[in-house]
Amino acid sequence: DIMTVIKYSEEGFWLEKTDNTVTIGLSDKGQDDLGEVSFVDVPSEGAVKIDDVLIGVEAAKAVTELTLPVSGTIIAVNEALEDEPSLLNSTKREETWIAKLTDVSSTEFEALLNESGFEG
Repeated sequence: DIMTVIKYSEEGFWLEKTDNTVTIGLSDKGQDDLGEVSFVDVPSEGAVKIDDVLIGVEAAKAVTELTLPVSGTIIAVNEALEDEPSLLNSTKREETWIAKLTDVSSTEFEALLNESGFEG
């Protein structure tokens, strides 16, 4: 059985863990915080640490750099976002993913939120 667990970060990401791979993407909260996305600077593959910048984003409400809520090694990047940044505004997880990571600490992953960070 493949166990899939989904967590959320306060920065506005969803993280989906399947076996040893964690896919990270923009959550509802992230979409809400940013508004319509017009440009995305996607990451490179390789080792990353907590608080490293995952993506740079230009959007209706903010121009910002979103930082990683976990450490690990980026093994795949959603290159389509460079040509179609509006994918980040999609409701489909297979379009809002940004990167896939391995070697993510289970402690860091478990420390994330179970909900998308909305109060109320």
